[in-house]
Amino acid sequence: MCMGFGCNAAGVVGCRIIDSPRERLLGILTNSLVPCNGRFPTLIALISMFFVAGAGLAASFWSALMLTGLILLGILATFAATRLLSATVLRGVPSAFTLELPPYRRPQLGRVIVRSVLDRTLFVLGRAAAVAAPAGLVIWLMANISVADAPLLTHAAALLDPLGRLIGLDGVILVAFILGFPANEIVLPIALMAYTAGGSLAELGELSALRPLLVAHGWDAGTALCFMLFSLFHWPCSTTLWTVRKETGSWKWTALAAALPTAIGAAVCAVVNWVM
Repeated sequence: MCMGFGCNAAGVVGCRIIDSPRERLLGILTNSLVPCNGRFPTLIALISMFFVAGAGLAASFWSALMLTGLILLGILATFAATRLLSATVLRGVPSAFTLELPPYRRPQLGRVIVRSVLDRTLFVLGRAAAVAAPAGLVIWLMANISVADAPLLTHAAALLDPLGRLIGLDGVILVAFILGFPANEIVLPIALMAYTAGGSLAELGELSALRPLLVAHGWDAGTALCFMLFSLFHWPCSTTLWTVRKETGSWKWTALAAALPTAIGAAVCAVVNWVM
């Protein structure tokens, strides 16, 4: 779980050290319920724009408090999902725990660095690049190819708009999450690109200028809250799912790793939208 706060894909790879197949699967399937560093910028930006106004010590305190609340929510969801999986799809699967202390040796700094780079950094970056390149092409084509005087991106957003409204979002936001499959960092820029009818990803820029743009397209505090909750709970990025497939060797567990957080996110957002 702790490694997942940096990168969910690295967290999945880190589950290799768990000897019990059951506990390893639980760790892999629930790892994406905690926010990775690709989701933190979006969460912080939306908190600053819609929930904490101004600057100074008080604003920083409330921003940190709200962000901490979202992190704790992800941790609680991880525990709840683990309990659910243990009682359902992984019920009856044998579990084992062995704690063996290895012989103590002097650390070999060079070997640690080399193995960390090869087994973690390059391993994850290679998988990310393999998916990001074709996904980037799809995003560009949808933003620049027009049908009936409107980009494909606009048509897709209109098609998904009724579903988005049910969970407190809109069609543009759902399309942004779908096209943001390669990386969580680009979800909000894709939404801005669709709102402004631009042909390339938009930069976040100044938050004070970004908020009026979002408000003009129907955003309010409820929309921002549902966006943050769905960002916290939705399908993992492409690199994470590819890593789940490689680590488990099963499309079934890969599909469950995508469906579980998505179902949680949709249910939570639907409840929040109904209450608000």
